[in-house]
Amino acid sequence: MRICVHIGPEAQTADRLQRVLDGKRRQLDKRGVLYSRSLGARNHTRLYMAVSDPQAVDALRWSRGCATPEAQAALRDAVAADLRAEVAAAQPDLLILSAHQLGSALMSAAEPTRLRALLTPLSEDITIVAHVDTPAQMLARSYAAQLMEGRARGLDLEVGLLDAPDWWHAALASRPPRDPRAGQFPEAQGAPQWLDLARLQHEWEAVFGPGTVQMRSVDPQQLYGAEVTEEIRAAFGIPETIGRAEPAEPPKAPSAAWLSRCRRMNEVLLRRLATDPRLVLQRPLWRRLLTEIKVKSAPLDPAALEAVNARFAADIEALCAQHPGLQLDIGSAASTGAPWQEADPLFGFRATQYLMAFRWRIERASKEAQASEQAALPVSPAPEAAPKAAPKAAPTTAPGLPPHVAQKLAGLQGSPWLPHNNHGTLDEAAPAPDYTPAPRPAETQDRRVILGCMKNEAPYIVEWIAYHRAIGVDDFLIYSNDCEDGTDAILNRLQAMGVLQHRDNSAWSGSSPQQHALDAAQNEPLVRAADWLLHIDVDEFVNIRTGNGTLDDLFAAAPEASHFALTWRLFGHGGVRALSDAPVIAQFSDCAPRYSPKPHTTWGFKTLMRNDGAYAKLSCHRPNKLRKGAEEAVTWVNGSGRDMTAEVARNGWRNSRKSIGYDLVQLNHYALRSAESYLIKRQRGRALHVDRAIGLNYWIRMDWSGARDLTIQRNLPRLRAEIDRLLADPELARLHRAGQAWHRAKATELRATPEFAELYEQALALRLTPAERVAWALSLDMES
Repeated sequence: MRICVHIGPEAQTADRLQRVLDGKRRQLDKRGVLYSRSLGARNHTRLYMAVSDPQAVDALRWSRGCATPEAQAALRDAVAADLRAEVAAAQPDLLILSAHQLGSALMSAAEPTRLRALLTPLSEDITIVAHVDTPAQMLARSYAAQLMEGRARGLDLEVGLLDAPDWWHAALASRPPRDPRAGQFPEAQGAPQWLDLARLQHEWEAVFGPGTVQMRSVDPQQLYGAEVTEEIRAAFGIPETIGRAEPAEPPKAPSAAWLSRCRRMNEVLLRRLATDPRLVLQRPLWRRLLTEIKVKSAPLDPAALEAVNARFAADIEALCAQHPGLQLDIGSAASTGAPWQEADPLFGFRATQYLMAFRWRIERASKEAQASEQAALPVSPAPEAAPKAAPKAAPTTAPGLPPHVAQKLAGLQGSPWLPHNNHGTLDEAAPAPDYTPAPRPAETQDRRVILGCMKNEAPYIVEWIAYHRAIGVDDFLIYSNDCEDGTDAILNRLQAMGVLQHRDNSAWSGSSPQQHALDAAQNEPLVRAADWLLHIDVDEFVNIRTGNGTLDDLFAAAPEASHFALTWRLFGHGGVRALSDAPVIAQFSDCAPRYSPKPHTTWGFKTLMRNDGAYAKLSCHRPNKLRKGAEEAVTWVNGSGRDMTAEVARNGWRNSRKSIGYDLVQLNHYALRSAESYLIKRQRGRALHVDRAIGLNYWIRMDWSGARDLTIQRNLPRLRAEIDRLLADPELARLHRAGQAWHRAKATELRATPEFAELYEQALALRLTPAERVAWALSLDMES
């Protein structure tokens, strides 16, 4: 097996390549190429964090609970184990790993040495691939990225180093001391040493051997076009074609005036944090504040940094001669362009005035962080009090947490990632009056359509359709593929009854059956005629918690909204072991606490969108590709009706701590249902085979408790009435019963199989507090 390690170092180019690799996983798998999933969906940040120097705690390690040497060592062990398991399962000819921080943030020889030690047990055939551009172009992009991470020095820093005899050493020496709590990270503040590409190659080849580094450049037109896959094939030595990529718009360079504002703002923020230790400014809020001072102007012109190109001209010429895939035109060393000067921030900008305006938000965020720290402190019982016996059915602390989980749990204490229920205004556990029937007229002015994809969901279809009809959905377009349990027959019958439209998706192609269906749906008359669209799965229920619980009530509560981010609320199995005919929404009420920012799945959302053409593409969680000129036409709101447009208008499928809200609506996600249902879901199609580790990991991420939410059960009377109306059709009733029987028989079959029986017992024996669940999930997936 060969290993290709893509080290960036240029983040923007790496991001595009990583996105294409992620989208081409299916094609790569067929050709014996593994693009690691365990290290991250796209950028393999876990790998970088695992091998950086223990004392070099950057913003990533600080925010993800890997600041201590012990936590990092546990991460390194987990990364090694995950890679071994991935390779053993896939048996690839080529393993591709990619993290731009490997090239841009590693500073000492010990770090690539640590990486080599981690990889050589898998293979000693290791190639290092770096995609680079001219030093001036890379510096312009790097500077903008550093500003978003808090940089307070202008480009005069780099200009002042041009005469240094050793750029690498001088750049590293320009970094200030590390002070994570005060927001001071040397990687963000200092000059990028890796602009010295010849030295970058030397440092990596000193560890991996002469000739192991390949430097490449890629034309922007190819990079963002459909033929970028050809560059991927050439860079990683993939002989077979992997198809064309979906073209993308190149990121727009930020305005020079905004960059000037950001630097000034960072300067006063760092000064404020240094003088007031009570303040805590997490990176998401920091970036948001910088975004709010954005102003339009011409972008920073890399030609103003031509002196940087001249500094490295001889090295670049030699590298281009050495590497066939590297073609850089750095132009004349004697540029006629004006040298860099910081742009005017425009309109009399004063950072201190904005600091005063932002002060209350920073102080509020600091208090929330301190409250989380207090909530995380263990509470000791009174000395004389005997410990109370826990109720028999209550979840208890899991005995003997694995060491890496225990370390992660310790790191959560005092952090803003600790889950709790002190959020929102609703009393979710209190019984409330039932909602009343709200039938929709047959002919309405605004049509609401749900898109869905199904495979082996027969017992759950009727309830899901009935529920959403009861809250005001008019039509359904459902795609199914490769069903064994009668799902397709039920959908065909519902189509014959005029309830929905069904499409066979078994001949799907591309990255997933789901995306194939969504692409096809955009050409369907039902979708084109819809006023509102929503793509959800059959284990997701739109829980409207305002008015009479209907879509009409939701629209009335936020009339300005064009897009509702329906945030997941994850519901666990709640002690229900066996499959049941009872409605899903009646069986399960144990769920994630209202404040659960980690792991990343807890605050994922699906989008209820106005079908007005603002976006060109439908995707699983949200529409994508905002059309030019439509920026002012979209208004995104969270589940409490608060505007979150700036955060997600162009990308993103998860809520942040700023944008989370459930008061008006949430998406109840019953990913497990009963324990027997979970077994069937985890079978993954291959007869009587399951990867127990993957299966248990999924249970850990999804089996939430710690809160109780009964709000959706106000729909039960009108749900049951609609179910009765649908099942009055004898043929649908027969097919529904047959689907239930198939699932019961399958559950019995799987429980009689030793490996499924073991998984079933392991899952039921695992009782975790919310904090333990977060710690375990984070230890499994650092992308969380």
